[in-house]
Amino acid sequence: MTVPGLIRLGDNALVLGQRLSEWCGHAPALEEDIALANIALDLIGQTQLWLGLAVEREGKGRTADTLAYHRDAWDFRNLLLVEQPNRDFGVTMMRQFLFDAWHFETLTMLCEHVDADINAIAQKSLKEVTYHRERSTDTVIALGDGTEESHKRMQSALDRLWPYVGEMFTTDADDLTDMTKLRPAFDAYLTATLVESTLTKPESEFAHQGGKTGTRHSEHLGHMLATMQVLPRSYPDATW
Repeated sequence: MTVPGLIRLGDNALVLGQRLSEWCGHAPALEEDIALANIALDLIGQTQLWLGLAVEREGKGRTADTLAYHRDAWDFRNLLLVEQPNRDFGVTMMRQFLFDAWHFETLTMLCEHVDADINAIAQKSLKEVTYHRERSTDTVIALGDGTEESHKRMQSALDRLWPYVGEMFTTDADDLTDMTKLRPAFDAYLTATLVESTLTKPESEFAHQGGKTGTRHSEHLGHMLATMQVLPRSYPDATW
C-alpha cells in the first residue's frame, strides 16, 4: 500500500512550501525573497503530484486540495523539521539545507522505484531539488564562513535544528523506500558542507520523533495550518 508513503512526501513538501512562502515580501534581500518564493512554488507543485497520486490510489473521492486544506494537524504526516518556525534567515536556510540534503537522497532512491508513477514524480522533482540543495548549501557555506555574527547564527541554527534530523532516517512499512539506507550519503554530504562552512556538527544523537507517523507534532503546525486553511474552510464551496 503506497498511499501513506505518498502522503508523507506530499505533506513534507506542502508544509515546507508554506513555511517558505511566509518570507514573501519579508526576506532580507530582493534576490532571497524571489528565490525562496520560487522554491516554495516548486515544493507546492511537488505536493500536487504526491497528494494527487495518493488520492487517485486510495479511490475515496478526495482531492489533493482536500488533503491540504481539510485535515487537522494530527492527520498530517510530515517530518517535524519542516514545521519548525522560520525564526531568522539563518534558521530558515539551515532548515532548508538539512531538508534538501535528505530530500535529494530520497528522490534519488525513488528514481529507481518499481512503481512507474512514483519513479516519474521522483525524476521530475529531483531536477528541482538538485537546484534547491545547491543553493542552500552555498548559502550555509557563505554564512557559516562569513562574519563572526553570521557564523554564530548559523551554528546556533544547526544546534537548534539538529534534534529533528534523526526522524528523517527512521523507517517503517509506510515509507516508499528504506530511509535508513539514505543516512551514509546524507552524512557524507553534511560533513563536507560543515567543513567548508567552519560549522561544528552537534554531538547529541537525541532525535524528536512522531511527525511522520502523526503521533506527535509541535504546536507550530497547528498555528501554521490555521493560517493556511482559513479561506477554504471558511468558504468550502467556493470555486475560482
